[in-house]
Amino acid sequence: MKAKYIYIALLGLMSVVGTSCEDRLDIPKHGNMGGQNDFYKTDNDAMQAAASLYNSWGGNYYNWSFTLNLLSDDVWCGGGGRGDNSDMEKLNEYNFDTDHGMVSGVYSGMYGIIYNANLIIDQMEGDTDIKKQVIAEAHFFRAWANFQLVTLFGTAPKVDHLLAPGEYHQPNSTPEELWAFVEDDLKAAIESNMLPSKKGVNDSETGMRVTKEAAQAMLGKAYLFQKKYSEAAAELDKVISSQKYDLWQGDYDKLGHVATNGCCESILEIQKRNDAEQAWNQMTMTFIMQGWRTDRMTLTGQASAEIATGTYGFFNPRKSLYDAFVAAEGENGYRLNSSIRTYQQMEAYGLTLNAGAQLVGHEGYFNWKNRALKEDCVYDASYFQVLQYINLRVMRYAEVLLLAAEAHLQGGDKSKALQYVNKVRERAHLATLGSVTMDDIKTEKRLELFNECVRYQDLVRWGDGEKMLGNQGKQIASFTVAGVTYPYSNDGSGFKAKHNLLPIPRKEMELNKSMVQNQGWD
Repeated sequence: MKAKYIYIALLGLMSVVGTSCEDRLDIPKHGNMGGQNDFYKTDNDAMQAAASLYNSWGGNYYNWSFTLNLLSDDVWCGGGGRGDNSDMEKLNEYNFDTDHGMVSGVYSGMYGIIYNANLIIDQMEGDTDIKKQVIAEAHFFRAWANFQLVTLFGTAPKVDHLLAPGEYHQPNSTPEELWAFVEDDLKAAIESNMLPSKKGVNDSETGMRVTKEAAQAMLGKAYLFQKKYSEAAAELDKVISSQKYDLWQGDYDKLGHVATNGCCESILEIQKRNDAEQAWNQMTMTFIMQGWRTDRMTLTGQASAEIATGTYGFFNPRKSLYDAFVAAEGENGYRLNSSIRTYQQMEAYGLTLNAGAQLVGHEGYFNWKNRALKEDCVYDASYFQVLQYINLRVMRYAEVLLLAAEAHLQGGDKSKALQYVNKVRERAHLATLGSVTMDDIKTEKRLELFNECVRYQDLVRWGDGEKMLGNQGKQIASFTVAGVTYPYSNDGSGFKAKHNLLPIPRKEMELNKSMVQNQGWD
């Protein structure tokens, strides 16, 4: 029971960290309020520091996840019309440059996480179990942030301690240095023996914080990205053999919704709470953006009863993705119908596009997986639909199985690779394969993890970026009831060799003369 009370305390502290209440701002100062050297002393300090670290990580989800998904070939940017969000369009169409706001936000956001982790690692003595756990979590999150930096930017500086004023102009690192740092931090978190393991497959309480198995999964993923296949297979197998996680066997249709918050498949999630009093303190733009453009639609029947309206219509599935689903599953595929719906299916559900309405960045396929449901809302705020309490998914067990399948296949163990791929296929109501190839794994990963922040990094590491993304953005679709047209075009769009690494943000280059820009970026 002690762990339960500790976590409840952490949740309370996280709420306070994210709270902005006027009645708490006007506090008189009495003497020295203290600084870093006065903090990080007690278990309560450790809990507050952990809350700040988790809050920093969670606060970066929107920009990080949207950047990665927009760079993939799964979705159109969409929105209310051409130019509705030009930054997102530039990402989706590969028309961005070195001062793109979302790319800069990912870069600085990862260093914000690293800073909060370094505060704990550098300032805190691990002289109690609570402090030791928080330090282990700090190593995990520092590794998670550096994983993003090395896979996206490649040569970002390595910051392994709190920088003194004279150290701010750090030079580029190398991918090799950053990968070694990621490995060291994850090993430190695991080998501390202070990260908890779930008590069983359905223990959702322990999984609210970073577990030992989550760290093992990230270490296995880091090994795989470096083509260290035997090490990756061994680490990912530890997660699988722990039997602390499993594929959700309930309604697949609810896998990305409140009904499966913290379910057996959850490896890593940013926690949300169904707390009406704190609703506005944990608002997220994630679901208002991904929901359909309902101001251009009429909803009746089942659609009217279930769908939370007032959403903005970004992230519309591409026909190429729909076709990939059909090729693998058929038009009535179980997983397909839980991920994407055609306009004809939407009409049967009770949704029709209003006469004369147009959906830009849309080919007539609707994001069903991330549809906005009334049952997911703290408040069904149709005027500003940002009050959902869906946990923000970062990693789930299906990804672990597919990472392990790839590691085993590339390492020569086709039997285990086949076993893991077939587990994912069986849950998708598909026939098991008799043999498995890399193309099979690539397909399963694209379909299973659609819009879950993995596709772009996979395409880059597989060397498939130019093949799959080379024409992206050259023509932009527009959907009306009469059909699909492509009235917009861009010259010079599409993935090029330079996009294998994102640019170091221009403001960083201007402020830090020790830095060298990634190849191909001015």
